[in-house]
Amino acid sequence: MNPVMRLLIVEDDVDFATALARAMKKRGFEVALAHDAADAVAVAGKFLPTHAVVDLKLPGESGLKVVATLAARAPAPAIVVLTGYASIATAVEAVRLGARHYLAKPADADEIVAALLRDEPDATLDVSPRPLSVARLEWEHIQKVLNEHGGNISATARALKMHRRTLQRKLEKNPPRTG
Repeated sequence: MNPVMRLLIVEDDVDFATALARAMKKRGFEVALAHDAADAVAVAGKFLPTHAVVDLKLPGESGLKVVATLAARAPAPAIVVLTGYASIATAVEAVRLGARHYLAKPADADEIVAALLRDEPDATLDVSPRPLSVARLEWEHIQKVLNEHGGNISATARALKMHRRTLQRKLEKNPPRTG
C-alpha cells in the first residue's frame, strides 16, 4: 500500500492553483491550497503536508520564506519551488533553504511530480555548451542583488546605481532566454 501523499500548493494565481490541484489529485495526491505566505503556514499546521509546491512570488512575503518555514517542520515536506521569475540566485537560495527542486513556469504536472518524488540530485543533467546571453546575465545579476536586499526594489536600485523606475520596468519583463 502506498503511503498517503499530502501536497500543499502555495500559489497566488487561483486558476493555476485549482488546475494544478486537479491534476495532482489525478496523480494520487491529497491536496490543500494556500494563496499567500500566512495562509500557507496556517494550512500546513493542520494539513501536515508530505510535499509542497511553492510559488516564489506571493503577495506580501516571498515564497522563499514559506520554503524556509516548511523546511523547518519535522518531518519536512519535499518542496519544489515553481516560478515564472527563474534565476540562478533564487534557485540556489531556494535549495539552500530546503527546496528539493526549482522549476520555471510553465511546468506541467508530470514535471512537478517527477521533481517532488526525486530523492537524489541528477548528476546526468546536460550542461549547456553556450554561455548565457548578456541580457540573461544582467537578469541574473539583478535577481541576485534583489534577493540580497530582501526584495526591496528601492534598495536594489541604489545598490545597482540604477533609477528605481528603470529597475521596475526590467523586473516587469519575462526573464530572457538562457542561451
